[in-house]
Formats: sequence, structure tokens, C-alpha cells
Amino acid sequence: MNKVTVIFGFGVAGKAVAERLVAAGRRVRIAQRSQPADLAAGMDFVRSDVLDRAQVLAAAADAERIVIAIGFAYDTKTWAESWPRAMGHILAAAEATGAPTLFFDNMYMYGPQDGPIREDSSFAPWGGKPVARRAITEMWQQASAEGRVCMSALRVSDFYGPGVTNSHLGALVFGRLAAGKAAQFAVPIDHPHDVAYLPDVARAVERLLDLPPEDWGKVWLMPCAPTRTLREIAVIAAATMGVEPRIQTCPAPLQALLRLAVPVLREVHDVRFLFDRTYRIDASKFTARFGADVTPIETGVAETARAFLNGGAGRTE
Repeated sequence: MNKVTVIFGFGVAGKAVAERLVAAGRRVRIAQRSQPADLAAGMDFVRSDVLDRAQVLAAAADAERIVIAIGFAYDTKTWAESWPRAMGHILAAAEATGAPTLFFDNMYMYGPQDGPIREDSSFAPWGGKPVARRAITEMWQQASAEGRVCMSALRVSDFYGPGVTNSHLGALVFGRLAAGKAAQFAVPIDHPHDVAYLPDVARAVERLLDLPPEDWGKVWLMPCAPTRTLREIAVIAAATMGVEPRIQTCPAPLQALLRLAVPVLREVHDVRFLFDRTYRIDASKFTARFGADVTPIETGVAETARAFLNGGAGRTE
């Protein structure tokens, strides 16, 4: 009964995964710099800074499984400096313990694509944050190919759900609609765009953690419900809340001016390929193995809308 899954990071993604695993009867240890105030029964905590190699090794010392669910400030310079360092430390822990390690990853490394993205889609050359994600991808895949670690990645498009505030479908959309205000977007909203429902993602993580050894060392893309536009999602949310579907967007010329003064808008512009075209995920590899049981958009958006109406937005990390 000493088996423990160590989750590095307890933001909204790490919390969702932890809650899913605890509900399934697993022992979970949360590792991050500060102790969360809302740890549930079945969750232990150890103070660990992923930029400190000794602390990472200590946190994972007796791990049966490791989940990487960390995040850094949304800043290209920070990503370039911190992600490789953190990944190096976690790879060292994975090698030392032999614990299969799952990376809760994003899709940035693919860069701009003109068709549905698959696991083996070529990485398009693109600077900024996608470079950082490609660098750490190469790190863990090389370590896996050399047999030093047993590691896989679940790559997830933009996600939403109860508790998700710091996203394009977070507080600025659901939160503002719940407060009777207009939803606000800093990105184009009329291209079809695949989004994942966070409870579905947590279930996917649980499934991947239970795969046999021969199925590790792979990349999996998270399935999404049939594609909608961000505008359509906001309209569904407003209908659930019984409010007018008011939406505010920023015209492109004004965005160019605002980027000069607002750093986060420059960072969003760095990954504009996510929103300036149709963005679809081909997760047939995952669905062939586990089935296609993702939550329909109407259901997920309604559940998220009710959570925001009830003041259950949750964490902002």
C-alpha cells in the first residue's frame, strides 16, 4: 500500500488529475513550492521546487508513477530558461526511480498546421514558446529512446471546465458572463477550434498511467468533442446562464497597438497560429485504444457555466 503517484504541480490541471486518481483509490503526493490550501483526503504534500534538482529527486524518491503538470509564467524568456531545467530534473528523478512518467503537455510544438494535427505531424518552424516546447520534447524523447526513462506525453489542446479560469475559455468568458458582463476574447473566435473538457483529460491521464510497459514512450493526443468556434461556445454558455450572449473582441489594428504596452498580448500573439485558422486534433490513435467517450460540448459548457454561476470557478493557476 506504499505505492504513490507523485504529481508535480497543483494548478487546475494537476488538481483535476489528483482528484481523479484519489477517487479511484490511489495514493497521491503533490509536489510544488507552496502547500495548497485545498488538499483533499488521500493527498500528501511535499515542498519541491522543480528548478531545484535535489528537491525534485527527494519528492519522487518512492514514486510508482510520476505526472508532470507544472506550469510557468506565460512568458517566452521564462519558458526558455525554466522548462529545460525543470525537465532535466524530472528526467533525473524518473531515471533514478524507474517510475513511468506522464507529461501533461500542450500542442505548441507543432506550430502552424493547415490540416488536422496527429501525433506524428511534423513540427513547423516557429519561434518563441513553441521552441521551448520542442526543446523539452526532444529531451524526454531522447531519454526514452535511450532507455533511461519510461515516459509518455498526453498533448492537450486548449481546455475548459469547472475551475478553469486562466484560459481563453475561463474567467474572461464564463466568469464575465456569469457576472452579467460581456465575454472578452483576445484572439480570433470564428475559426473552428478543438477544445478539451478538463474532466475528460483527467480521465485520459488515469487511463494512460495504467498502460502496460510496452505502451510507454509514446505521444497521445487528447480527443475533443466535435469542433466548434469559440463564439459558438460563448453563446452556449450564455444560454445556459440565461443571459444575453454579449461578446467583446479586439480589432486587429488595436491589438497591434496594445501589444506594445501589454506583455501578455505579445505572448498570445506568439502562438496566434492556434486561432488564426481552423484548429483540429486527430486523436484517432487514442480513441482506437480507449474509445470515443468525450463529453459533448453542450454538456461540458453547461456544466462549466453552472459552476461559474455558483461561484465554483476554483483555482486560477
